[in-house]
Amino acid sequence: MELLRSTDEPLRLLRTVFGHSSFRLRQEEVIEDLLAGRDAMVLMPTGGGKSLCYQIPAMMRDGVGVVVSPLIALMKDQVDALRQCGVRAACLNSTLDFEEVRSVEAAVNGGKLDVLYVAPERLLQERTLEWLDRQTIALFAIDEAHCVSRWGHDFREEYLQLSVLHERYPSVPRIALTATADQATRREIISQLQLEKANVYLHSCDRPNIRYTISDDDNGRERMWRFLQSEHPNDAGIVYCLSRKKVEETAEWLRARGRDALPYHAGLADHTRRRHQERFLREDGVVIVATIAFGMGIDKPDVRFVAHLSLPKSIEAYYQETGRAGRDGLPASAWMNYGLKEIIVFRQWLSESEADAAHKRVEHQKLEAMVGLCELATCRRRAIRAYFGEEPGESCGNCDNCVDPPQTWDGTEAAQKAMTCVSRTGQRFGVNYLVDVLIGKDTARIREWRHDRLEVFGIGAEHSATEWRSIFRQLIAQGCLRVDAERFDALRLTDQSFPVLRGECGLTLRRLRRAATVKKGKVAVSPVPMTPSDEILWQALRKARTALAKEQGVPPYVVFHDTTLRELVRLKPLKREAMEQIQGVGEHKLRKYGEAFLRVVREHVFAERDGA
Repeated sequence: MELLRSTDEPLRLLRTVFGHSSFRLRQEEVIEDLLAGRDAMVLMPTGGGKSLCYQIPAMMRDGVGVVVSPLIALMKDQVDALRQCGVRAACLNSTLDFEEVRSVEAAVNGGKLDVLYVAPERLLQERTLEWLDRQTIALFAIDEAHCVSRWGHDFREEYLQLSVLHERYPSVPRIALTATADQATRREIISQLQLEKANVYLHSCDRPNIRYTISDDDNGRERMWRFLQSEHPNDAGIVYCLSRKKVEETAEWLRARGRDALPYHAGLADHTRRRHQERFLREDGVVIVATIAFGMGIDKPDVRFVAHLSLPKSIEAYYQETGRAGRDGLPASAWMNYGLKEIIVFRQWLSESEADAAHKRVEHQKLEAMVGLCELATCRRRAIRAYFGEEPGESCGNCDNCVDPPQTWDGTEAAQKAMTCVSRTGQRFGVNYLVDVLIGKDTARIREWRHDRLEVFGIGAEHSATEWRSIFRQLIAQGCLRVDAERFDALRLTDQSFPVLRGECGLTLRRLRRAATVKKGKVAVSPVPMTPSDEILWQALRKARTALAKEQGVPPYVVFHDTTLRELVRLKPLKREAMEQIQGVGEHKLRKYGEAFLRVVREHVFAERDGA
C-alpha cells in the first residue's frame, strides 16, 4: 500500500488543514499506529482531539477511512466541519435518498473521499459490506465505542456485531474511541471488538475547565434559575430531566422567564427534534431541555453549562452528559440538583426490571456510586478520577466541595432518631411520612395509624422537614437504611443500622448548603472578561461569523470556534501571514474566510487609533 512516509506529514496536515501547531495527548503515537497498519483503542476526554487520531491517517493512507458513528443527526455537522477544512468527507445513513446514496458511493468508487461516516445499522447491511469488499479501505474508526457495553447507559445492539470488521477485513487497521469507560467497559470493548492486539491509549478523563456543583434543594428548578442568572445569563446549555413530561414543563417554564429554551425527547415528531437540534447547534444562547436521548457526540464546542434536574443512573452517564460542556477548553459548568424521590424511583425500576440478577447487581452498584458522589463532602473530581481507575490526585479546587467546603456535624443522635422512627413505625413507610412523625405533624394518617402516641412522635422538632429529608438521604447513601424492593418507598433498617443505634459507632453528616452559587475557584465559571474595546471586536467577529455560517448553511462554530475568535481579539492580526499563525486557522479556511475576518479586525483597530 502506498502512503506518504514522511514523519513530518501528519504535523504538516495538522497545521495546514486543521490549523493546530502541535499534537497533544499522544495523538501522534495513535496516528503512527494506524499508518503502520496497527489497531488502537483510545480513551480520551471530550474535546481532547479524538477525531484527529483517525482523520489524519485516513487522509494519508490509500482508500477511504470508514467511521462508524451511532448518531445520524450529528453526522452532517461532522462532515460539514471537515469540508470547511478542505477534507473530502461524506456520510451514509437513512436520511439520504437513493440518488444521494448513489452519489456518495460513486465518490468512494472514484477515490474522491477521504472520510466516510456510516451509521452502524447501514454498515452491517450485507449490501453495504459487499460494496465495501470492492473498495480500498484506509481504516475503520469505531466512535463512541462504549456503546458496545451491555452494562453501559448508551448500549447499542448493532455495536456487538462490529466484530465483523476484523473478521471480514483483517488487514485493515481499526481504532475504537470513547471519552468515558471504566475498567470493566474497557475490557468489554476490547473483547467484543476483538482488539486484543491493539495498542491501548488511556488518558485522564479529567476536564479541569468544568466546575462541578451538586445540590439537594427541595426546589431545584428555582435553584437552577438562580445559577443560570448568576453564571450563564446568555449562554447556550443543556438541561437534563428524567421524564418527557418534566422536559416539556421545564422548557415552558424557562421560556416564560425569558430564556430561549426548546424541548427534546423521543416523544416529539422527528422534524421537531431536528429543528430544535438545528437551532441549538446554529444559534447563540439556545437552551435545550432534554432527556438523555440528546447529546451523545455533540460537536458544539461552546456549550457553557450542563444542568441536571434529575439524578443520572450512573457516574458514567453523568460524566458523559456533563462532558458536553466546554469542549472548547474554556470554563464551563456542570450543575445538578437531585432528590430522594429519584433514588427511590430508580431503585424501584431496578427491582421491577426483567434483567437477570447479574445485570441488576451491576446497575445497583452504579446507582449507589452515583448517590455516593452526590452525598460526598470532599473533592468530587478526586472521586470521579478514582471511579474511572485513575489515581485520585490532589483536590481540584474547582468543584463546590473544594471551593465552598460543606459543613459537617455529628449526626449520630439524629441518625438514631431517624432509624428508631423507621423501626417503631414498622419499617413500612416512606420518608415524607417518617419526617412528619419526627417533627410531630398532626395529620389524619398519623392519627389513623396511632403513631402520634409513639415515643418518637415529635422527637425531631429541632430539625426542619428539609433537614430531615437530607438526613434520610445521607443515611441511605451510607447504607444505614435501604428502600424496600417490595414496597415502593418504604425504608428498612440494614446490618449497618444496629451499631449506630447501639452507640457503638458515630456518624458524620453534611449540612445543607444554602448559598445559590459557590465562590470562585481555580477556574472561573465563565470565560475571562474582556476590556470594553475587546468586547466590541468580539461581538463584531461573532456577527461576521454568523453571517458567513448562514451563507454556508453550517453552524457558526464550524466556521471558527470561539477559541479562534478569542485569539483574533487578543492578537488583532492585520495581515494574512499573522492570521495563519492563529490556532484553528488552516489553509483552506484562511483562503475562504481570512479576508472577511481581517477586514473586521482592521476596521476595529483603525477606528481605535483614529479615536485615540
